[in-house]
Amino acid sequence: MAKKKRIALVTGANKGIGFEVARDLARKGFHVFLGARNSEAGEAAVQKLNKEGEKENYGKGHSGVAVTFLKIDVSKPDSIRRAAEEFSRSTDRLDVLVNNAGILLDDDKDVLTATPEIFETTLRTNTVGALLVSQAFVPFLKKSDAPRIVNVSSGGGQLADGADGWAPAYCISKTALNGVTSQLAAALPKFAINSVCPGWVRTDMGGANATRSVAEGASGIVWLVSDAPQSETGKFWRDRKVIPW
Repeated sequence: MAKKKRIALVTGANKGIGFEVARDLARKGFHVFLGARNSEAGEAAVQKLNKEGEKENYGKGHSGVAVTFLKIDVSKPDSIRRAAEEFSRSTDRLDVLVNNAGILLDDDKDVLTATPEIFETTLRTNTVGALLVSQAFVPFLKKSDAPRIVNVSSGGGQLADGADGWAPAYCISKTALNGVTSQLAAALPKFAINSVCPGWVRTDMGGANATRSVAEGASGIVWLVSDAPQSETGKFWRDRKVIPW
């Protein structure tokens, strides 16, 4: 009997780290739901990955990658609800949720002058969004024999070594996201739920001077999704090693 294809949803996956995670998981045989708030960008990303899969598997006698677009704006509860409804029309099971969608605002420069709007906008996407998406998709994850949630966090959210003043709203949102990870892990003991720091990655957010490639940034996320022991939960990781909160 053919093995069931594992199913993953990656939010914010039309570009950057999310796109690379979606690509890697598709190559590993997952059916990937590529989440993005912009339909045009999301559909283009799906088309690119499916074309790559066709090219890589040409002549091998199997269909290659399976990537499906799912419109979802994690900052909007109505969009999350509609995405869950749309997802349910394709399958009743989800094996892995990667909460990757995140923002870093240009004006996020100084904790002493940051406005309520900067904090609220950042937290709505980076923290509350990840929690609401998790809540919406837990019923599907409960149908999996090895459910996992991976929250893409940042070393900027660590409390262990203290802040350096960079992007305070973003960093605080990631500290709070780590709190979400800890709470979800306590609430769902049969799940593997972890935060991961991809490092400083050359993306639109990370900039051209970042020290890591997109592939390097995605690597630790993909490992948590596909290869880390299911017993590892409620932890913060970088490069496949646990790091302090």
